[in-house]
Amino acid sequence: MKVLVINGSPRAKGNSDILCDEFIRGAEEAGHQVEKISLREKSISPCKACYACFRTGSCVQKDDMAEILKKADNADVFLLASPTYFLTMSGQMKVMIDRLLPRWQDLGGKEAYVIVTGHDGKKGLERNAEDLVRILENLGDRVRQVIWGEHVWQKGEVIGTKAMEEAYLAGKGIGK
Repeated sequence: MKVLVINGSPRAKGNSDILCDEFIRGAEEAGHQVEKISLREKSISPCKACYACFRTGSCVQKDDMAEILKKADNADVFLLASPTYFLTMSGQMKVMIDRLLPRWQDLGGKEAYVIVTGHDGKKGLERNAEDLVRILENLGDRVRQVIWGEHVWQKGEVIGTKAMEEAYLAGKGIGK
């Protein structure tokens, strides 16, 4: 299967990145083709709400989102990963999600996963997870698992936590 991992963390080699890599390791070991997009490396402007995409099927803005939409169209599996900022997803993730509009109705039917990280416990990460799950479900995707990177803040604090094994096993279990 084709797996698209979208990491919304602005921090390279942070806890969200590490969990994405564990998920990828499991998925690749299971024989899946995986691509990771780190939104921090992309230039994506906010949606202008012009709705030209409803007529044309593409956005009038010329930035990295067109490439992401194409990859999303071709994926069988989505993973959205985001650190928790003020109870919800990163700004980078929210901007990218808003820009799914041109293909919104064509992205459903995929197997999906969510990774959330943050210094809080599960209660403090719940809103972020709920938002991402509901967005994926609204697309028509089936969310199989949320991986909780709880009580992690500084780079690498997620290493050795149960979230590491959960991410790896989730990747390994794609399609089963």
